[in-house]
Amino acid sequence: MMSERIFADREEAGWRLVERLRGVAIEKPLVLAIPRGGIEVGAALAKGLGAELDIVLARKLRAPHQPELALGAVAEGGEIHLNHFAAAMTDVGEATIEAERRRQLAEIERQRSVYRPVRAQVPIHGRHVIVTDDGIATGATMIAALRAVRAAGPATITVALPVAAPERIAALRPLCDRVVCLEEPDSFWAVGQFYRQFPQVEDQRVVSLLRDYGEPATKWLHPETQRQAPVLPGARG
Repeated sequence: MMSERIFADREEAGWRLVERLRGVAIEKPLVLAIPRGGIEVGAALAKGLGAELDIVLARKLRAPHQPELALGAVAEGGEIHLNHFAAAMTDVGEATIEAERRRQLAEIERQRSVYRPVRAQVPIHGRHVIVTDDGIATGATMIAALRAVRAAGPATITVALPVAAPERIAALRPLCDRVVCLEEPDSFWAVGQFYRQFPQVEDQRVVSLLRDYGEPATKWLHPETQRQAPVLPGARG
């Protein structure tokens, strides 16, 4: 059964993660959001934790004729992670996977051309990193992102998620130092089912939040006395 915690939107989910991370000592945190959906969660985390905000680019590899089904994922370095069931799909061969990998790398390059002029990539080596998204179903995109981040040599990696399929959390643990997840519901078919508002996030929204929250705010700036979290610029009402 799903608990009473249902998120109004991605921003609220991010502020709830801030509350959960209050007691975790993370020195000079760097928040890495997976765009596009993860950017609003990441912006709230960056504001609440006084952290820098940046992105890590990773994309789902879509199954033929089932674009919502993730065969796996690819990160911007080109390495792929395949979900365990991909090998059992009779219509998926190496050529199909390679063609999809190339398509998604082209989209990653397009994203880089849009986002990086606003926010140059922050060096990860030696940093205490928080990797976030708006939720995970198969976990493939997060796994690909974590492998890319780990290769850059951070001091620690914390995965911060509003919601995830419980069986996928175990797959993340070997790739990071800690996982913080607010909800692990038994009944899970899509991330969007746990949000009352779950609109598509456009490129301009990513650019706006990177511009506004790229630089670190006051460290550990928590709304102690606020009943309602501040609204991020440009958030939908």
